[in-house]
Amino acid sequence: MPTAIVTGPPVPGSSLEGDLRSLGFDVRPAAGAAEAETLLAGVPGEERVALVDTRFVGHLHALRLGLTDPRFPLSAIPGAVTAQRSGRQALTRAMARENSASGQGAGNGTLVAGLPDRVTAALDTEVHRPELGSLVAAVPADPQARNEARQAVAAVDEEAVRLRSAVKARDGFFTTFCVSPYSRYLARWCARRGLTPNQVTTASLLTALIAAGCAATGTRAGFVAAGVLLLGSFVLDCADGQLARYSLRYSTLGAWLDATFDRAKEYAFYAGLALGAARTGDDVWALALGAIILQSCRHVVDFSFAEARTGAADGPAAALSGRLDRVGWTVWVRRMIVLPIGERWALIAVLTAATTPRVTFWVLLAGCAFAAAYTTAGRVLRSLRGGRGEDEAARALADLADSGPLCELLPRSRARGGVAAAALGAVLVTGSALVWGAGWQTVLAAVAYVICSAAAVGRPLTGRLDWLVPPLFRAAEYGTVLVLAADAEVNGALPAAYGLVSAVAYHHYDTVYRIRGDAGVPPRLLVRAIGGHEGRTLAVAVLAAVLTASGFTVALTVLAVAVALVVLVESIRFWVAAHQGGAPAVHDEGEPA
Repeated sequence: MPTAIVTGPPVPGSSLEGDLRSLGFDVRPAAGAAEAETLLAGVPGEERVALVDTRFVGHLHALRLGLTDPRFPLSAIPGAVTAQRSGRQALTRAMARENSASGQGAGNGTLVAGLPDRVTAALDTEVHRPELGSLVAAVPADPQARNEARQAVAAVDEEAVRLRSAVKARDGFFTTFCVSPYSRYLARWCARRGLTPNQVTTASLLTALIAAGCAATGTRAGFVAAGVLLLGSFVLDCADGQLARYSLRYSTLGAWLDATFDRAKEYAFYAGLALGAARTGDDVWALALGAIILQSCRHVVDFSFAEARTGAADGPAAALSGRLDRVGWTVWVRRMIVLPIGERWALIAVLTAATTPRVTFWVLLAGCAFAAAYTTAGRVLRSLRGGRGEDEAARALADLADSGPLCELLPRSRARGGVAAAALGAVLVTGSALVWGAGWQTVLAAVAYVICSAAAVGRPLTGRLDWLVPPLFRAAEYGTVLVLAADAEVNGALPAAYGLVSAVAYHHYDTVYRIRGDAGVPPRLLVRAIGGHEGRTLAVAVLAAVLTASGFTVALTVLAVAVALVVLVESIRFWVAAHQGGAPAVHDEGEPA
């Protein structure tokens, strides 16, 4: 149980102790600085501890924001400071430093007014200070100021503030105007019934899986039900994050589940549409696979560019973006045309209910292709005017590249390969697969792809456009699998390819989530075990050349199952261990796309 050390004499009529207990704190009074230091030393090191001025007046939610947010080692508001396990040493040092500077050692019981604020000022590391907005958090010095502070507390609708803050500050048009106005109340309903964000996330996944099952029936009623359920799944998907913000229940595991389940829901629904189309005699597996390839490549462009940090803050592209952001309606248009998750799922749901799977996929592919071209072009223009990347960014890009043992075995090139080598390799292998299909020409092109890939990552990826290397690798690997599976022209080849790309894409997304959560990267042993992008591409090309079409389908299926089992087991093990080991909670607002 967390401990709150309340410093100073009690204040008549104060609700502070009751508020702290309602937040789960064990309240311990300290009459002076020496006693507060002793109590602080007695709290177990793994527990959260807070110092709170007994004169504090403010909203309960201000205390909640300041003292219970699990994302930050140290956090403070006026009159209160808190530390989690990772911030305890800094708080202990600050307390000792403040007592020593004030001449109040361990044997001095002198009452100390404003001790929490002075300890906060003495901290020698970063302290999180939450945005309180209209919420009150004050330490009145006299009865008149206390009365005024209490009146200010009564004048603010605390619940309305909590509901507003539960919604993302920046989101898509559909989410902002069509979902959040009521999903925030669903989040509050869940909070009042003790439901956790992870439970709501799981409910969203189950709803999407049921939607996929309805789509797989291939009937009009099934498609309509699938569209409605998909929208319901998205409402729950919004509510889980709003519940986390409303109740400050963030966790490492929750952030991973939220991000992972988004991908699982989308891929499962695409598969359901393809199965439903097959029941009506229409084969759209290639379109379904194309949709996840395009979406995955779009996302890795977003992630790589964000990690590279090479975009210029000025120049024509940045200036145009700034001018458009100053016009209200253009902001929403720009957010909509990139097809963020809300707009994308709404589009899929409506098209599923009203049209056919083929039409749904073609419209989705066209929209995602335009969005990808728009965002990538803007980032390329910014990068051309920007500077070179830093070593830390280069390491992140190398991890996103997912290079395997073949790249490690080849000698490092002294020449800078970067994006040019990656682009050449991608064109060679996918172009050969398109022209010659499953043949030795494609195998030779895959060998050339391996050589180009090694050259691309032979030196640190610090060039202005080197953030394009991971997206090019993704496009080459996924595209080659799609083309060779389509060329097999046997039942089951494209579904097997769909499974393989889904498993590999999961691994790539998992790498992103670890980097963005400061949780490290997948171990090299895992990357080597599944071959790296270049090893898998070469393996698929060889299998397509030496096996019959039916044998190639079986091989793809086996490869998909093997990769899925390895990456899922390792990923689940890692995130559960991180959660149980007390890793800092994260809450990634995420990409709107």
